[in-house]
Amino acid sequence: MLKIHFQINCTNKKNIPKKKKITQWIKYLIKKKCEINIIIIDILQMKKINQMYRNQKLATNILSFPFQPPKYTKSLLIGDLIICSEIIKQEAQIQKKKIIMHWAHIIIHGVLHLLGYQHNNHKTQTKMQLQEIKIMKKIGFNNPYI
Repeated sequence: MLKIHFQINCTNKKNIPKKKKITQWIKYLIKKKCEINIIIIDILQMKKINQMYRNQKLATNILSFPFQPPKYTKSLLIGDLIICSEIIKQEAQIQKKKIIMHWAHIIIHGVLHLLGYQHNNHKTQTKMQLQEIKIMKKIGFNNPYI
């Protein structure tokens, strides 16, 4: 069973998908019993977190923080996703995509990071993008890279 802990910490809550919808998307990726924390924040909060953890002074659409429990500790938590709703909206407009599709893509992207996928070289980027495209099609969306 997948358990999502969902928290909205931003001023503009418009266009944020419901927890139920996000859970449906993630279920296409994860079949095992686990928990994920999802926190939706504003640009200023994202800038602070990105500076603190990645030493970058700008906001980004999502940050993924995989969780590895200490040895001999039982935990179903696989990690946290921190998402900036304003960046998602801006990117969807710039890329001329439906905002719901962009939300789905970014969440899938973040969950893949929690599962160990990376995009730090061409090989790992291609592998991750192919997985994103596959899942997006399964949930009824087009290739997000077109």
